[in-house]
Amino acid sequence: MGYEVTDMNYEIKPVTEADKDWVLEFLRGGGADFIVTRGRKVYPTEIEGFYAVNDSGRKVGFVTFEIIGDQCEMVTLDAFEKFSGVGTALTEKVRQVATARGCKRLWLITTNDNLDAIRFYQRRGFTIAAVHVNALAHSRKIKPSIPEIGQRGIPLRDEIEFEMILGGK
Repeated sequence: MGYEVTDMNYEIKPVTEADKDWVLEFLRGGGADFIVTRGRKVYPTEIEGFYAVNDSGRKVGFVTFEIIGDQCEMVTLDAFEKFSGVGTALTEKVRQVATARGCKRLWLITTNDNLDAIRFYQRRGFTIAAVHVNALAHSRKIKPSIPEIGQRGIPLRDEIEFEMILGGK
């Protein structure tokens, strides 16, 4: 059950070795070359991903993901043009790959301050699987650059785990 994108003026392409410098540059703009998810460091340039490129050749978003066993974690999702369908198309592409590879679950972590992401994932069929209360206190030990205050002045404390159950093989 994917969320359909009807008006797509961009193409989804796999991240290749040649694209990894671009991904790394973007990530470093956020303070580090890694992210912390459920207490572990993940380097998005070392896992699979896709990016969206528009008709004029400009990159407009990317997603990275990691498949372990029958689980697929969507590690990063960045759409540079909000409300354009880019995030939806990238999410759908990961769902398709995860399903084709026999994954039973597609999941991700976002933070309690990320209200746009919370809305986005729920509208696309993800459900809240868990709330990891005060998880960012541990994450800050791994990545001290994580701020205390997040978007819209919300204290940055908790990880919210979203999931989508897939058919799998």
